[in-house]
Amino acid sequence: MPYFIAEISSNHNNSIKRIEKMIVAAKESGFDAVKFQVFKMDKLFHPLVLKKYKTHRDRKKWELNLSFIKQIKKICNKNKIDLGFTPFYLDAVDLLSPLTDFFKIASYEILWKPLIIKCAKQNKKLIISTGMAKLKEVSNALNSANKYLNKKKISLLHCVSSYPASFKNCNLASIGLMRTKFKCSIGWSDHTVDQDVILRAVNHWGAEDIELHFDLDGKGFEAGVGHCWLPKESKNLINKINKNNTMDGTFKKTPSVVESLERKWRADPIDGLRPLKFQRKKI
Repeated sequence: MPYFIAEISSNHNNSIKRIEKMIVAAKESGFDAVKFQVFKMDKLFHPLVLKKYKTHRDRKKWELNLSFIKQIKKICNKNKIDLGFTPFYLDAVDLLSPLTDFFKIASYEILWKPLIIKCAKQNKKLIISTGMAKLKEVSNALNSANKYLNKKKISLLHCVSSYPASFKNCNLASIGLMRTKFKCSIGWSDHTVDQDVILRAVNHWGAEDIELHFDLDGKGFEAGVGHCWLPKESKNLINKINKNNTMDGTFKKTPSVVESLERKWRADPIDGLRPLKFQRKKI
């Protein structure tokens, strides 16, 4: 069964009440985990960028209030859902490590070796998104993490860093390629909001971790871009995937338990009449 992560991103709108509603909605939708990003704009972008672009300066309001973090952990515990974080500066790793179930390296940070290493040293599950990366860059990131963390705890997410992304550009075959080359867990970080893409990634390519950008009501700070799933959409998707997995069951050479009654009504091999002779005596 895939492990579903609700990427809250900055759709929390810096409201702890909204955060709690989102965590509850994610749990009800069938997600296994919620994930938050922890960044500070002055540690995320070079001063030249912030000076030139007002749109980037305005994203100051997208930062997660650090005073919320312990409360977020309590809400997750209450709702029995895992909690993960994407740190965007080194000191954030120390702050988050006691509270997180896993770390994630964003696609834009895949070249930043010190961040990868510091997260790996925490000995928690580490997820690395691979958007925009060449295969060699993915290999370098994985090798950096693997020096300090068992590969069984590392997951790579194939990702297309376009917001929103078209199904035509998903190149899901990369999931199979990376699994063959790197011999570790491979998943999909989605920006399409296309159910068919997720179904293909899971059912055909065996994606193990699925990250969906999640919003509560279309009013999140990042929702307007068009790459976020709403509760009803994500619940429908996860239910469908769980149903598909239930259909597969387990391979066995004996008949299904639900067929046991009907077995008695098969045609007898001697005269071809139903039910079997030994069963006729009980009629």
